[in-house]
Amino acid sequence: MLIMRPARMGDLPEVQRLAADSPIGVTSLPDDRERLAEKIRTSEASFAAEVSFNGEESYFFVLEDTTSGALVGCSGVVATAGFSEPFYSYRNETFVHASRELKIHNKIHVLSLCHDLTGNSLLTSFHLQPELDSTPAAELNSRGRLLFVASHAERFAEAMVVEVVGYSDEQGDAPFWDAIGRNFLAINYAEAERLCGLKSRTMLAELMPSYPIYVPLLPDSAQEAIGQVHPRAQVSFDILMREGFEAEHYIDIFDGGPTVHARTSGIHSIAQSRLESVHLGAPAQSGRLYLVANQQTQDFRALIAELDWQPGQPLILEPAVAAALGVAEGSSVRVVAM
Repeated sequence: MLIMRPARMGDLPEVQRLAADSPIGVTSLPDDRERLAEKIRTSEASFAAEVSFNGEESYFFVLEDTTSGALVGCSGVVATAGFSEPFYSYRNETFVHASRELKIHNKIHVLSLCHDLTGNSLLTSFHLQPELDSTPAAELNSRGRLLFVASHAERFAEAMVVEVVGYSDEQGDAPFWDAIGRNFLAINYAEAERLCGLKSRTMLAELMPSYPIYVPLLPDSAQEAIGQVHPRAQVSFDILMREGFEAEHYIDIFDGGPTVHARTSGIHSIAQSRLESVHLGAPAQSGRLYLVANQQTQDFRALIAELDWQPGQPLILEPAVAAALGVAEGSSVRVVAM
């Protein structure tokens, strides 16, 4: 059985193993023991805190195989993007260049450096062992944290964003970075992302050009990379699209990958989830999979269960599933269809 739960310090070796396997560009998951330990400590403090509005909290979840005890994935939620420093993105815009005398009217695609998305909540740190990419585990790893958001809405902002990893080749070179960022920081893309993971994205972002960038002036390879998703991030991106995120307006300033955003209350797993009371028993197997999560904070748990259930009907859980969730007869759980 796979269970999503908050990370704890004892998970550090397994988390570092996952971080080492994550693609370049997942800067929120650096392969650095000290930074990962700090990430877990911050998460533990966030889960333990009494919170009435979104602040500097950061929540980090792991996906555990209860049979082996190994971690197979992780993901996180930052309550406020750019809480202590601006959260930079490139905004896709259109400039109009016109001449009445020459009867010329041109619309030009430009990228404008902005921090429009500062203050929104941020989904981060998604990584799953590659062999599980096309399995329901990917849904649990991505959407399970959304059930936590749904149950603790006071901890998060009214809108949510995700930086999806953009295109880079097998050597770790990104054409978008090479066309823009490398002219201002004389390092390659892999080194830039490593520095972001160890220090701060804002530190590097402040060295980027502040004036609009005219996309037609970029090399073809860089233009093609705008909004492109890294192959290892495609599964996560597809899930976000099904959840109702929009991908047209913003891109990452380093690799050009899409920065997607949505109203928190409109995200599918949040808007469509329901609170139901638990009844213990042996449910009929319908073949329909559901995400089920308890209502706890520090003891949050989420899993996938096969249920014969429809809204308005009793929600029957097997005792083993209820035990894994840490709930009993009459407890409330949040449930949404896969």
